[in-house]
Amino acid sequence: MPGTRKLNIYFDWHREAAFMTSVKKPEDKAILQKRRTLLTGGLVAGLAATALAPSELLAKEAKAAGLTLDRAKWSPRNREQLQALLARNGSSSASYNPKRRPYAVFDWDNTSIMNDTEEALLMYQINTLSFKLTPKELSEIIRQNVPAGPFAAEYKNAAGQSVELDAICSDIDGDYQYLYDNCDKFKGDKKLEEIRETVQFQDFRAKLYYLYEAVNETYGVNVGYPWVIYFFTNMSVAEVQKLAEASNDHNLGLGLVKTKYTSPTAQPGKAGIVSVTHFHGIRLCTEIATLMDALQQSGIDVYVSSASLEDVVAVFATTPKYGYNVKREHVLGLRLESANGVFVNQYKAGWPLNWGPGKTEVIKKELVASKGYGPIFVAGDSDGDYDMLRDFADTQLGMIVNRMKKGKIGDLSKLAADQIPAKSPRFLLQGRNELTGNWMPAEASIKYGKASETLLG
Repeated sequence: MPGTRKLNIYFDWHREAAFMTSVKKPEDKAILQKRRTLLTGGLVAGLAATALAPSELLAKEAKAAGLTLDRAKWSPRNREQLQALLARNGSSSASYNPKRRPYAVFDWDNTSIMNDTEEALLMYQINTLSFKLTPKELSEIIRQNVPAGPFAAEYKNAAGQSVELDAICSDIDGDYQYLYDNCDKFKGDKKLEEIRETVQFQDFRAKLYYLYEAVNETYGVNVGYPWVIYFFTNMSVAEVQKLAEASNDHNLGLGLVKTKYTSPTAQPGKAGIVSVTHFHGIRLCTEIATLMDALQQSGIDVYVSSASLEDVVAVFATTPKYGYNVKREHVLGLRLESANGVFVNQYKAGWPLNWGPGKTEVIKKELVASKGYGPIFVAGDSDGDYDMLRDFADTQLGMIVNRMKKGKIGDLSKLAADQIPAKSPRFLLQGRNELTGNWMPAEASIKYGKASETLLG
């Protein structure tokens, strides 16, 4: 459930006698003895007899004994490795220096949650027509920094013809002009529910989302990732965050379903009939949330590094109801220029594209430069995280959420799989079930549409 957080603090009764013997301070022994009394049924009497409130008692015990990461659906081996990481680097360690606080860095989309918050928001923005753009402004943005000419071969239309930028943009221009003139969210008088039944809306949805996919696959993220956040032009930070929260809540309530959108045959336009698939639904990851909490409770700072708009991810990462509780200043992502209190369609000058090598660059610029050292732990899932997973000498563990991908992250996943028997691995592989959005207590994953688990792609 959103906002649910649990941190398991417990003692292994088979080893507690030895643990009690190792505790030297009389006051700590008294606390631990009180814990034994509480756990064996003396809860009421024990609490009445101690001057400590229950929360204070648990806090002192946690400090004495260290925090234990909730088992949840972690691969047992991964949990052991992370528990050891907490013990080595956390505030219960004899070598802990509060003036040199360790830190961890997490990717967001498909690492800290299931699916992609920016892509979910784009589809939500389309479905609700949540744009503050005139037809002229949208026409400029959909062409901005995108090379003219045909898209990649896999983005041909239903007739097998190549689709060119000008053709698809011309169709979107016509659709949006109709929506702008007729929907009551803009200049018209028709309700959104009525508008969504029109061929113009259905063509607009299919072709705009198709364009997003085609731009990214044909020209790469250096073009595609800034391009998609330009749709927030003329919105304030507060307006974008309100929209992002509405999208988050909507998508958390949806089933995990891949839906194919095909533009209407009644309106082929210049581009022809095109199709595109969107993976609906988002899921929270309680394992990541509780790990973040355990790290912070242990005096280890938590940062998020995302290739989505920073202000969009911050809504998810910082709002208490979602359960991650990251500090706003610890969220790093894509940034836009602004003017007169609203975003403009221009990427932030001097700010690296926070993807791939750019993530390493941002960490060095924002964190290493001030702290003097790199992260002890990094988590990611894709090629966009490959560099930060491996670029820092201070990183003791890199964890890959296993999406059975090819490419650079596939190579790193294979290395993690090879290290499964190792006593002190550098990389971990964590399994996930894409049918449910939940993690699996294994290194292997179940791909959406498949019935059995697989270790590597």
